[in-house]
Amino acid sequence: MNRRILTIVVAIALALGGGALVIMYARNADARAIAAESPSPVWVAQQPIQAGTTLKDAQRTGLIAQTSVSAKAVPVGALQDINADNGALLATSDIPAGEYLLAARFGATPAGTKAIEVPNGMLAVSVALSDPARVGKFVTPGSHIALYQSYKIKDLHDTPEAKILNQNDVHGTSLLLADVLVIAMGDSPLSGQAAQPAAEGQPATAAGASGNYLVTVAVKPADAATLIHGINNRQLYGALRGSDVKMDPSLEVTDLQLRSAVAGP
Repeated sequence: MNRRILTIVVAIALALGGGALVIMYARNADARAIAAESPSPVWVAQQPIQAGTTLKDAQRTGLIAQTSVSAKAVPVGALQDINADNGALLATSDIPAGEYLLAARFGATPAGTKAIEVPNGMLAVSVALSDPARVGKFVTPGSHIALYQSYKIKDLHDTPEAKILNQNDVHGTSLLLADVLVIAMGDSPLSGQAAQPAAEGQPATAAGASGNYLVTVAVKPADAATLIHGINNRQLYGALRGSDVKMDPSLEVTDLQLRSAVAGP
């Protein structure tokens, strides 16, 4: 009898213990489920973020915004806080709108350097100009310049006058593009174009005193072919524009005009 009672007591104890374990497991599972669904802060790009933008600037200008997602949906490495420790970090590459900000996308220096920023709807074209032709060091990115072209004049008409003109070395200069935006400047002569000493009696800035430098400009697609043709077939010269300068696109100066002007009446 005592043995039977003992068996019953042990069975009841085991049942109670098992039930407690089941209840404890259920409660822990509920806690884990609640934790997984708990809102967790993350940052999302609202607009494209360019490489080199700091976190604090992206926050200040509204490029990013904080939102909440369930803890289980937080991407690995997601940036969840912006503070004094990470606010000065830079975007190491361009970040598209709608992307979660990951800590790995920010660092002390950009992964790559974007050399130029081409305005929307325009093309970047590089022109090799001598130091005088690029107005020395006075032209900087953001400047507006006019580009002139010099060329040998050829008359395609089958006339005695055209034949005489073509047999002589007559050159002209005219406006190629009246207003182009400079977006980058080379700071050293091109390879094979090392600076040459000025000829005797010439100032140091005279043509031929230095090699060619790259000047990159932004032009409309309709002007790109004009500029590239000029680069390949003409000698180009730049002029820094003033604020209210008026230019005549039809004006052309030739050797014959200059000769007449020098000779006088």
